[in-house]
Amino acid sequence: MIITDILRCGVRSGRLIEWTLHPATVASADDAPQDSRPAAYVQESHVRTVRTLRQRGRYIPTWVGTAFDIPGHVDLDILDTALRLWTRRHETLRSGFQWVGDELRRFTLAVDDVLLHREMVGDFPRVEDLCQHLQDRFDAATDALSWPNFIFAAVVRDDSTSLYLAFDHTNVDAYSLHLMAAEIHELYAAGVEGRAAVPPEVGSYVDFCEIERAQADRIDDSHEIVARWREFIGSCDGMLPTFPLDLGIVLGELPRQNLLQEMLVDDSDAASFDVCCRRYGGILAGVLATSSIAVLEIGGRATCRTVVPFHTRAKSHWSESVGWYVGAAPIEIRTAQAQDFLGVLELARNALRTNRSMARMPIARVLHLLGSDFRPTSPDLFSLISYVDARAVPGADRWAGWNASTIMRVSYGDQVCVWITRIHEGLHVACRYPDNDIAHKNILHFVEELRKIIVSVARTGGYGEYCAEPKASHMLL
Repeated sequence: MIITDILRCGVRSGRLIEWTLHPATVASADDAPQDSRPAAYVQESHVRTVRTLRQRGRYIPTWVGTAFDIPGHVDLDILDTALRLWTRRHETLRSGFQWVGDELRRFTLAVDDVLLHREMVGDFPRVEDLCQHLQDRFDAATDALSWPNFIFAAVVRDDSTSLYLAFDHTNVDAYSLHLMAAEIHELYAAGVEGRAAVPPEVGSYVDFCEIERAQADRIDDSHEIVARWREFIGSCDGMLPTFPLDLGIVLGELPRQNLLQEMLVDDSDAASFDVCCRRYGGILAGVLATSSIAVLEIGGRATCRTVVPFHTRAKSHWSESVGWYVGAAPIEIRTAQAQDFLGVLELARNALRTNRSMARMPIARVLHLLGSDFRPTSPDLFSLISYVDARAVPGADRWAGWNASTIMRVSYGDQVCVWITRIHEGLHVACRYPDNDIAHKNILHFVEELRKIIVSVARTGGYGEYCAEPKASHMLL
């Protein structure tokens, strides 16, 4: 599933319908008993960051979501039922937070308390107006500091209906978004065919939060993972890593961002690249090796440091659960120590083998134990490079026919996030980056270098132009 934004996801005109939690459901949250299961560290860090920014007068939308089509004429009553069943299935969607002093406390509603309210908004003949309305509406309805903080919308036409589901990040990760199209399609199809829609039970993300937090709270500042993060941050001049190319921003700025998204290579080149990388751990190692060579060739940086996200769905009953099951691992590749692409690939593999397990410990817990003031001033703690092979996700072979995509809100931030996704059509890349000329040119240059190196490796087994000595910087200033 490609990653894009509301402006680039193929919105078409039609009649807009919205679903939010029913007023009675929202009111019941006021009387809901406290849930002893705490917020996950990643949830609390996100909410506190949003609150800090809000206190400084910055409202920065950070929602994520998914979009996909249901072909043909849609029965809205059946779709109502499908969306309600789906919402009830995932406990995190009926769970929220309240501030008690400076403590974030959870409440969770009973399944039967969850009802949806449907509202017909109106016709939008102009796509530009519809896109703007959806973006504004999602901004307002997914506020991390309020509850509920998600919304569903449908653009209804005679020949098809496009569904849009938007959430504050506390509710979902990218894999959760990947799962939604097939699950909701199946619930809707069951309703149309008169079958009982009884999806299998899934593990609760709220339970996961309690388990993960208890495990994280058992470590102290003498733990090996804390020591390794301390060393890594020290090598980044006491900060979490920024993108290793010039972004044309001044320290302390929080610039508007832009999004680049496109196919990187087709499936044939992706498959050949996979074969070349397989004995070194696969495409993730290849992506990191390729990125570090690109950084060396563009900016002359002999060492590439970044953060790589990994899922934390350690048990099978969480495999189809909606939640934010993501940890982070630091990666350092001393690119100039290698003699060729395979040498860099080996360095990447070794870095992943050494550090991947660090993602099991929430970075917010680690930063607290480090004792330094890492109070975030940006929606992103660090720049990252992510790789996901999404081909085995249920329904992935039908995403193209459903026009399915992951959508994100591109607003403000001083970091760069690079997401590379393996889909049936090949490798897709999306980069969120500061919106200025220097960053734009360097991100374009970076993506073109990735493409050039991957194609070379895929078609020749190596990258002949790479040399171990850093070249003069070609970075655009």
